[in-house]
Amino acid sequence: MPHAQIEVRRRWSHDDEIALIDAVHDSLVAAFRIPENDKHIRLVVHEPHRFAAPPNLAQPEYLTMVHVDCFAGRTVDAKRALYREIVDRFAALGIPPECVSITVRDIPTENWGIRGGQAACDVNLGFDIGV
Repeated sequence: MPHAQIEVRRRWSHDDEIALIDAVHDSLVAAFRIPENDKHIRLVVHEPHRFAAPPNLAQPEYLTMVHVDCFAGRTVDAKRALYREIVDRFAALGIPPECVSITVRDIPTENWGIRGGQAACDVNLGFDIGV
């Protein structure tokens, strides 16, 4: 049950905002093999002056950061696949690959409280995190 946050520095249409969220979710399903109905994603739109971009970025208005908090256990190959999936899906929405930055933060399952306050390590998650 990864939690993801997408941060952008420009306004998008309603449909494009949904497409951004879906792009990250579909990437997580493909790369991390999470269940289709496991969707915990936030989109944060910043005013450009509140979200600094590298001065050498050709299209700073497209700077997009994705942060994924997930259960520890995914392989490096799964993370590489996630990065490719997100960049490719964002490119289809017009976001240049060099404008995308992704971080994955692995968190031990004992550090997640889910399903009414249970530690995730004590719950049958219904999917494998060791992909």
